[in-house]
Amino acid sequence: MNRYPAFVFGGFAAVLAILLIWFWGHESAPDIDYLAGGKKIICFGDSLTFGTGAPEKMSYPAHLSRILKRPVVNAGVPGDTTASALLRLQREVLDRSPGIVLITLGGNDLKNRLPADAAFENLKTIVERIQKTGALVVLGGISIPFWDRGFSDRYRTLSEDTGAVLVENVYEGILGDRSLMSDTIHPNADGYRIMAEHFAEALEPYVSTS
Repeated sequence: MNRYPAFVFGGFAAVLAILLIWFWGHESAPDIDYLAGGKKIICFGDSLTFGTGAPEKMSYPAHLSRILKRPVVNAGVPGDTTASALLRLQREVLDRSPGIVLITLGGNDLKNRLPADAAFENLKTIVERIQKTGALVVLGGISIPFWDRGFSDRYRTLSEDTGAVLVENVYEGILGDRSLMSDTIHPNADGYRIMAEHFAEALEPYVSTS
């Protein structure tokens, strides 16, 4: 005869199931050295990558380089849309032996009210062409309530479809705080530092800072 009530075994099974789900959901990142063989960390994007609104050495790529203690290439061009970025992808990224590419694109498509479908088709092409080189892609999303026309959801869908790492909102903790913004769109040096911290957190499983 069973000495323990059925609910005890049921409770144990439920706890075990929760633990297994937790471990599966918190698997360590693949043991891949994305920066082996001289591969580069490249920040590819628009004015948010270039660092508009801050001194040259205070862009988010410059802050990220200091956090990671590694060289970081700034391939940002103010005003870039996803379409114009796609045209320079080969020269600015693929020809530079990328190991990790961080992307901030889509903001100018949003600002200029360009079609979202075309913007995210361009972004998907950019992400997939970079991934074909074996590089890790980190996608910087934008979430602006009542204004982003569903772009935030599309960044999430793109990340799920391609396997790119997602920073859901590069503006988190920055936008709306006048002490961190140089204008209504661009952070200042302190704002870019916070943006770099968002990307550094996303890179933590893949890049050692020691």
